[in-house]
Amino acid sequence: MKLAAKSARQETRLRPSRDGIALWRSVSDELERAIAQGLYATGERLPGEIEIAERFRVNRHTVRRAIAELAGRGIVRAARGSGTYVAAPRISYPIGPRTRFSEIVGGTGREAGGRLIESGEEPADRDTARRLEIAPGAPVIRLELLRHADKVPLCVGTSWLSGARFPDGARVYAAKRSMTGTLGQFGVTDYKRVSTHVVAGLADLTDAMRLDVRPGSPVLVVDSVDADERGRPLLTTRTRFAAERVELVLKG
Repeated sequence: MKLAAKSARQETRLRPSRDGIALWRSVSDELERAIAQGLYATGERLPGEIEIAERFRVNRHTVRRAIAELAGRGIVRAARGSGTYVAAPRISYPIGPRTRFSEIVGGTGREAGGRLIESGEEPADRDTARRLEIAPGAPVIRLELLRHADKVPLCVGTSWLSGARFPDGARVYAAKRSMTGTLGQFGVTDYKRVSTHVVAGLADLTDAMRLDVRPGSPVLVVDSVDADERGRPLLTTRTRFAAERVELVLKG
């Protein structure tokens, strides 16, 4: 492991001070310093909790809190069952009248990807009906989508489309693997964002598994409505972004 392989001078620098500083904060600061100095590269796995605890002479609870602090600031990412890795810088994700996942992620030099997790048809609840300007109980197509950048999960989204306007929309999306392509199949040549609401939240068990984060990790919840050129709602989406991997930039 790298910690064990460092010179005595480097090992001394990695040992946290206890003078008036909480142990977890000291461990966090020293790990951050090691990453900043290039001792651990982007995407590289850090040593395990036991090794870090032994090196710093602290307990594993202290190490977990230190790593949680770094993860919350986007410096590392914890992959369930695999370990903790040095994170890539947060993606700057602009949200404006034209918001296209592939274009945004591709523009950062990363490879955009995603897949349809599940789909179904269901009656619209009152909130979904209001957003789509349809009657409550009218059929809607529900799409559960997972999207990632460089194969790292970035967000989970649930989209609803009118079943009357987009019959068999789930099958079309599964074939097109693109919302723009799906809407185009039904004659929609362009669309734009007409409303966006952002709140903070915590990942539930299902989203945590899909995003490869710990349950209770912070997420940014974005509720949006996209409309056609005439202003008629096309779809409404609730997206949960892993807060440690993205920063949202709201544009007019």
